[in-house]
Amino acid sequence: MSPPLTQIQTSPTLPTAADVVVIGGGIIGVFTAYYLAQRGVSVALVEKGRIGAEQSSRNWGWCRQQNRDERELPIASKSLDLWERFAVESGEDTGFHRCGLLYLSNDDAELARWASWSEFAKTAGVTTHMLDSKHAGERGKATGRAWKGGVFSPCDGTADPAKAAPAVATAVMKLGGSVTQHCAARGIELEGGRVCGVVTEAGVIKTRIVVLAGGAWASAFCRQLGIRFPQASIRQSILSVSPVEHRLPDAMFTSGVSITRRSDGRYALAISGRARVDVTPQFLRFSPQFLPMFAKRWRSLLPGGLEGVRGGHETLKRWRLDAPTPMERVRILDPKPDLPTVKETHRRAIELLPELREAKITHAWAGFVDSTPDGVPGIGEVPGVPGLILAAGFSGHGFGIGPGAGHLIADLVSGATPIVDPRPYRPGRFAHSAWGKVADF
Repeated sequence: MSPPLTQIQTSPTLPTAADVVVIGGGIIGVFTAYYLAQRGVSVALVEKGRIGAEQSSRNWGWCRQQNRDERELPIASKSLDLWERFAVESGEDTGFHRCGLLYLSNDDAELARWASWSEFAKTAGVTTHMLDSKHAGERGKATGRAWKGGVFSPCDGTADPAKAAPAVATAVMKLGGSVTQHCAARGIELEGGRVCGVVTEAGVIKTRIVVLAGGAWASAFCRQLGIRFPQASIRQSILSVSPVEHRLPDAMFTSGVSITRRSDGRYALAISGRARVDVTPQFLRFSPQFLPMFAKRWRSLLPGGLEGVRGGHETLKRWRLDAPTPMERVRILDPKPDLPTVKETHRRAIELLPELREAKITHAWAGFVDSTPDGVPGIGEVPGVPGLILAAGFSGHGFGIGPGAGHLIADLVSGATPIVDPRPYRPGRFAHSAWGKVADF
């Protein structure tokens, strides 16, 4: 069963024109629409299913700077401030709070990596505290174990995946933006090689700028335009348990299992990095570019099944714009959770935190995490298709950096000074055009 998600009523009619059309109602799409609407830009967001129903509501909910890739750290830092500012500006509740994130370990190599990152973080102005054995034991006393050390990042926090994207979409509509659910974008119309409209199942929206924030569907969508965007999805499984009498840490990582407290008191449990790789035509096509990443993670990535094929999001087929597409046949990617992983996660959680023995499993679900070969998203205008902005491949980090990414995309669209340097996110660092030439996005 997938996690509960806040349901909202969206715009009853589809606009015939907009300054910008955003494709995809996940956390990246809604924050992009929000920051555009804030600037008085006419924006229309279309979502084939429900707002936030795919990976944006299926993740841990962590909003962190700790252990970020140095290319993502600036946007992660900005995002924390933007999460807070959004609540004040909009009056909407995303469940965000800076509870601090706790990392515990008995592995010397892991602790050394964290210490090295902490030294780097100081140069970037990030506050993080390495914990010795005594302080790690105090912070992690709920485990009843001794720990060699750990990290506590006090400025990091969590938001509620069940609330966040719907809350931001509501704020978009308050600002006059259009948000339409159950409306798939089938493709993009070009005029003189430039974007001139978006073809949806409910009609055409005339526009000069499109933001493709399609999550796991982005590569297949790009293929319809002859754009090669390397993307692979892995299927991660999570479960949640009922509240317990004594409050446990709000957010705690160990190599065995991690725990996150939701705003309703439930706890989400997951094993970091553990996932199934469902082989699809798209996966096979891009596998050479992903081999280095998969080689590093071979201990935690397990062979999958047919869930990826059933989803239809990694097809190599071209579809017509005047007929139903795979996105209309599968409105919401809702893959089956991997039961062995769910059982192992629960077992490890009880072993780590005995207090959870009395808690009942309330939900178990899975989601497709869309990844790029280097684990950093692709954000930028697609050369050869003026007016098309790609925002995808967030590699499991999109929820936490959603506000910063949305702000950056709005900056690029409106010509404002970018909130962070956009160059590290150029999709062309790993993508090739349909004609085999390197595309310098």
